[in-house]
Amino acid sequence: MTIRFIDEALEEFLDAISYYEEAGSGLGERFQNEVDRCVSSIAARPEIYRIRSGTHRRINLRMFPYYIPYVIKNEILWVLAVAHSSRRPSYWISRRKPVD
Repeated sequence: MTIRFIDEALEEFLDAISYYEEAGSGLGERFQNEVDRCVSSIAARPEIYRIRSGTHRRINLRMFPYYIPYVIKNEILWVLAVAHSSRRPSYWISRRKPVD
């Protein structure tokens, strides 16, 4: 399965890595590893996570307060956001449209 981050999701991911790296040595790398683990888990078994709001699925990071909403379209796993779980809930919902 091909994995693609939409541009905004990739930017959020890179911003969060920078934030955590500034917060403490090695935290950025730990965050990156956790996101990589989650994306690998999704790619291995994308249907295991429940559908939310009828159109997307999501996985929660274990060690950081973030989640990754995604959709699967034509054998492509689209990461819609790397979203902080306590900020602006559902701000990324409109991002589903370009991949529909």
